Amino acid sequence: MDRRLNPSFAQLLKNPVHFLAFGFGSGLAPKGPGTAGTLVAVLIWPALATLPLTLYLLIVALAALLGFYLCGRTAHDLGVKDHQGIVWDEMVGYWLTMAALPVTWVWALAGFVLFRLFDIWKPWPICWLDRHVDGGAGIMLDDLLAGVFAWLILFAVGQIWF
Repeated sequence: MDRRLNPSFAQLLKNPVHFLAFGFGSGLAPKGPGTAGTLVAVLIWPALATLPLTLYLLIVALAALLGFYLCGRTAHDLGVKDHQGIVWDEMVGYWLTMAALPVTWVWALAGFVLFRLFDIWKPWPICWLDRHVDGGAGIMLDDLLAGVFAWLILFAVGQIWF
């Protein structure tokens, strides 16, 4: 793949690692690829949420571990630190945000908004991870921590109001 250009959808289809890292192609969105990737995660989440919590968390953990490779390999292949089209990290971060929460559109929307807020804003220590950790780990860890922050708020809200 040409290291200077964004990949095409056809190029993604030829490389399963890049296809997954680009969120099944959602990372090719011309505006807001991270938001597009998170929206794909929102669509997948209801199916994941039907699983027992232990299995849900195992799948999210495996997706995160896989993400270290997918994101790192794709960034390396594209010759960048963190290409904006790599959105697997947003997908896994959203799924972490939504762990053990009710499957309703209100919770899905609240999780989406909070996760994107933390992912874009990057308060400390998310910003530290983003600046100081390289490779697949750096790409994944800031979004995983954004997911934890968003989950903590959603969990607290759930405890207070429900």
